[in-house]
Amino acid sequence: SELEESGGGLVQSGGSLTLSCQASGFVFGNYHIGWFRQAPGKERESVSCFGNGRSPSRNVADSVKGRFTMSRDNIKMTVDLQMNSLEPDDTAVYYCAAARGRRWDCSIYSHDEYEKWGQGTQVTVSS
Repeated sequence: SELEESGGGLVQSGGSLTLSCQASGFVFGNYHIGWFRQAPGKERESVSCFGNGRSPSRNVADSVKGRFTMSRDNIKMTVDLQMNSLEPDDTAVYYCAAARGRRWDCSIYSHDEYEKWGQGTQVTVSS
């Protein structure tokens, strides 16, 4: 797989987790990277995005703003999602995805414009 997530698990409410996504097999610097999540019975939603090597665009969903931080290392071809103050509503499968940077701003990409997806990692937050 060109994208592989890790770092999910079970955590208590108020706890923290860091998800990592390792990319391989493509020109990482050309792609915007996004984190998405999908809870049972709900649609997939965007969590955060980070622009490619030529774009300073960033975005964080209102539901996680102030709690989640995304970072990117273009040399290591990794992206991380630091998640603090986790809540039961954060329980979901988390996916990283890559979209070719045809447009400058990663925040305007819908999830179906992301071409590459990882398998996902489960995050469960207990109350």
